[in-house]
Amino acid sequence: MKTILSYFTLALLIVSCSNSNGNGLLMPTSSTIKIDADDTKDSIIVKAAHVVPTKNQYEALKNEFIAFIHFGPNTFTRMEWGSGFEDPKIFDLKNLDTDQWCKAMKAANMEMVILTVKHHDGFVLWQSRYTEHGIMSTGFQDGKGDILKELSASCEKYGLKLGVYLSPADLFQIENKDGLYGNLSTYSDRVIPRRVDGRPFKNKTTFTFNVDDYNEYFLNQLFELLTEYGPIHEVWFDGAHPKRKGGQKYNYLAWKELISALAPEAVVFGKQDIRWCGNEAGATRDTEWNVIPYQSNPLEMNSFADITGEDIGSREKLYDAKYLHYQQAETNTSIREGWFYRDDTSQKVRSVDDVFDMYERSVGGNTTFLLNIPPNREGKFSPEDVRVLNEVGQRINETYSTNLFADASGLKNVLDDDVNTFELLNSDIKEIIIETKKPVTINRLVIQEAIATHSERVEEHAVDAWIDNTWKELVSATNIGYKRILRFPETTSNKFRIRVLESRLNPAISNITAYYYKTRPPQLSITRTIDGQVSIQPKKHDFGWKPHGEDSAGNLNTELEIRYTTDGSEPTKDSKLFNGSFLATSGDIKAVAFSKDQKGSVVSKKLGILKSDWKIIKVDSWSSDHKSELAIDENPNTYWRSGEKGSPHFLELDLGQAYTLKAFAYTPQKENGNGMIEKGVIKVSNDGKTWKAFESFEFGNLINDPVMRTHQFQSAITTRYIRIESQVIAGGKKTAAIAELDFFE
Repeated sequence: MKTILSYFTLALLIVSCSNSNGNGLLMPTSSTIKIDADDTKDSIIVKAAHVVPTKNQYEALKNEFIAFIHFGPNTFTRMEWGSGFEDPKIFDLKNLDTDQWCKAMKAANMEMVILTVKHHDGFVLWQSRYTEHGIMSTGFQDGKGDILKELSASCEKYGLKLGVYLSPADLFQIENKDGLYGNLSTYSDRVIPRRVDGRPFKNKTTFTFNVDDYNEYFLNQLFELLTEYGPIHEVWFDGAHPKRKGGQKYNYLAWKELISALAPEAVVFGKQDIRWCGNEAGATRDTEWNVIPYQSNPLEMNSFADITGEDIGSREKLYDAKYLHYQQAETNTSIREGWFYRDDTSQKVRSVDDVFDMYERSVGGNTTFLLNIPPNREGKFSPEDVRVLNEVGQRINETYSTNLFADASGLKNVLDDDVNTFELLNSDIKEIIIETKKPVTINRLVIQEAIATHSERVEEHAVDAWIDNTWKELVSATNIGYKRILRFPETTSNKFRIRVLESRLNPAISNITAYYYKTRPPQLSITRTIDGQVSIQPKKHDFGWKPHGEDSAGNLNTELEIRYTTDGSEPTKDSKLFNGSFLATSGDIKAVAFSKDQKGSVVSKKLGILKSDWKIIKVDSWSSDHKSELAIDENPNTYWRSGEKGSPHFLELDLGQAYTLKAFAYTPQKENGNGMIEKGVIKVSNDGKTWKAFESFEFGNLINDPVMRTHQFQSAITTRYIRIESQVIAGGKKTAAIAELDFFE
């Protein structure tokens, strides 16, 4: 250690030498440890090295990949958040197939599903005794339907655990004149569950809590959920507050007591057990510590603030703590653009690459991956969602089913694939060497610490391979915790070394396994700057909701080779290697990605005339965020948009010199369905002032398929000045929009 040990730490060391039995523990472990006023930095780190998950937390970590289901009135109104005013009959569900949900989730290798039994609108998906605002007031199964009941049965059939999301916020109870939320009721002793004639409970347990009307209502509903639908393994509390009323406060400590008694295997999200990762995009921290500093005892706290910072558990953060507490993260996001289903056309679905990349980053980054799959209005997962889930599951199985260290020699306790055994690294040089009987080719290494007994201690580590009679570093990272998946270019060797470079006391390593991920050459995209510099790169999936900033294709494919041609011929292994942008003022570019012996699909781009000298002469109108220059900036993600008034809408161009043109291309904007020019006319001019019609054009199905469209001219035209004029806007809209214009010689 870098500083003088405190007397406290020295005493622990002396005791440990005589009493630890080689387990490396200097003090009792606990999920929460108090920091004393006389603790030094060193003794705080000793305590941090003894903070371990509870049994329930550890079992929740082993679930690894779990599902979220958002389903309710928003599915039918196409809204993300309801208002609480919705007529329950808007939930016009005719059919329900929870078996189909569970089959798809199981195929993806998920272990648990969490259903939003009540979102912020207050609408409930089970037959509650305590409200009529829910499934019982719809036409589904003549008001007798119970989605949670059917899902529970399907979970049992397919071997999935079940959790419930019960929103503390409740707009129906806020907006209803007789609503219980914030009604200023007095606190008094209330018996839970409240008796309802004709609806007795099989579970005869009762509780008495001193609460107000809304907390009583909430506790009664929790009682129903936790006693009538089989074992509940997670209770999910959202921290969102769409609206407040009457100073309403939540009595979480009462909820916690009820949950602990009725669902002894459950963890609670948003409270002491599991925290939010800090975003809804599937983004992950490079270093995700689960030993978290707190200023108050988390076991006694009624509310928990979101933890969104990048550094949440480093040594410097721990030094300022009054309590150290084990609190793991869930990395949550949705497979679709939004939490609720809207449609199968404009609402995009994440790619297989993106979901698999998030799986490796989150599960392999000391968190749990929580992926939302919203059912459609037919009560099923849509086909594209099912396809992605199936393919992600196939990749997980193909990659992680065969441990290439299964017959390796080395420290037995890290190679036995048993998380309950471990190797305590006591030496000054903390390293593990693993040898295989014959060379193996790997590009994934999975390392786990014995966190259930020895906490998370590794702060920095690296992996080497023995190549050409020397050690070559393959990859390095920071902490490990429950699980770290290390990704690196494929490497062949028969000897590997794991080095712990920094740690909190002596780390206990429980598992080291090695795998091979078969890379899949990604689809490419070809782009050109306004100055003519051409780049070729893996195509980014078109998904506009809450971007996470990760390059999924790049993360998964570390050894790609891109070959291209500029004369329109088919690229091969012998074609020019792309290793940086190149200048091209015209031509037909074709490119393909190779990954070893695998060849991807060929992509091509016919280059229009260079736009560096183009100028906008005039437009009929524009909106402040979408000016006319954005229609010719070589960026299809930006666009010109006209105002609503005036017709026709037009844009006039000076190409800088006269060209003989044979075609033009129109790229619509993709943010929404507005401004798609379905029909229009091309006009030309000799001076940029007086215009004459040259040719009409028409593009169909733009709203459902907003991709670049090309129109071939009936005869070539030589001109410097061109005007694009709209005649019909798709969907009857009033504005015109152009993401990009191109003209071809």
